[in-house]
Amino acid sequence: MTALTTVPAPLGPLPLAHGVGARHDLPLSPFYAYAGAFAALFVSFLSLGLLWSSSRFHGDRAGRPLPAAVQRLADAPATRTALRVLGAAAALALVLHLLLGPDDPDRNPAPGAVYVLLWVGLVPASLLVGPAWRLLNPLRALQSALPARRSSRPIPARLGIRPAAAGLLLFTWLELVAPDNTTAPVLLTALATHTAVQLLGATRYGPDWFAHADPFEVYSSLLARLSPFGRRADGRLVLRSLFDGLDATPPVPGLVATVCVLLGSTAYDGLSDNPRWITTLQTSPLGRTPTATLGLLAAVALVAALYGLCAGTLRLLNRELTTPLTSFAHSLLPIALGYLVAHYFTLFVTEGPRTVIMAGGTDNAPAPAPPLGPGGLATLQVAAIVTGHVLGVVAAHDRSVRLLLPARAVAGQLPLFVLMIAYTLGGIGLLIA
Repeated sequence: MTALTTVPAPLGPLPLAHGVGARHDLPLSPFYAYAGAFAALFVSFLSLGLLWSSSRFHGDRAGRPLPAAVQRLADAPATRTALRVLGAAAALALVLHLLLGPDDPDRNPAPGAVYVLLWVGLVPASLLVGPAWRLLNPLRALQSALPARRSSRPIPARLGIRPAAAGLLLFTWLELVAPDNTTAPVLLTALATHTAVQLLGATRYGPDWFAHADPFEVYSSLLARLSPFGRRADGRLVLRSLFDGLDATPPVPGLVATVCVLLGSTAYDGLSDNPRWITTLQTSPLGRTPTATLGLLAAVALVAALYGLCAGTLRLLNRELTTPLTSFAHSLLPIALGYLVAHYFTLFVTEGPRTVIMAGGTDNAPAPAPPLGPGGLATLQVAAIVTGHVLGVVAAHDRSVRLLLPARAVAGQLPLFVLMIAYTLGGIGLLIA
């Protein structure tokens, strides 16, 4: 949703779907934005090359253990049960609002609960406490209440988190493209389909299925890699550096696809408020929905193609690097987080409280005023994107000095640096285009 935009939206997704202002709203100088971003990345890359010659991150072996009492409370069956009950109660309330409430997003909190409290709210929740959706997931509670099969099949290793990547792409299509995406019939159909697919998979493969296929659980778990709280390989709860959390990201099949969906869909969200794109949608001979679908797929494909080109170049320059695609995919996570903050901050702090107020029984509740003016919002958006890329450069550099020969540890990662610049310029360009 564009919180400040004055451009009329095309027929289709309502404002809940978007979160970034357009150029005519944000007092942002293209020159200073681009120059500042490039300078930050260049100085970071140069400093790392001069001062950082050996790996400093230790993945799931790092972290300062939290007090034993905190660990016992977090792992207590009562705590886990309470969280599952909370998640189930929230899901039940959502379904009841869709079934019994008015089919009007200005009077029904259900659309805001899905597109704001769940989708956007999982970002701060996962950063603060770790993989929040794994603890709240109502489908896990429902699956545990169903009759258990005598034996479940192991999940094929080659599957990885590819089902979650597909689920995230479908959800972002629902959020950004699907017509009537805030109406009760559409949301109920999407919810029923998601529930059926997840429960069928869990019936076949057991509860581990959710960690591979539930898009919200995988989304939350990946964002939790940037949380100060995590678990070591021995199961201890620890306070850790976000870089150690990133370094512990499992290089599973589908990781690259998942992160590219996050980056590409958020990029398309920024494009969807561009007046020229709105005109394209309204005048396309294909129709609005097919054109928007192609736009979303093209954005994801472009992000993936650039990363694939980078990985291929890395492989050519560094023959000792056998798996460049997954080896550096973790460095894209802070970039995705920066994009999410830049695009959805205003949406969350305005529509989030409004949704909660409506859930409390107040129809047609007004949204609070944005906490930042246009200048402050522009600064936040650019800072979020640039910070995400700088963190990505640090994570990629540490992995480079670990995997590449010392003589090529800096020069060998130049393709990654060029990719970071391309992503940064593209992200800022979407803010000011």
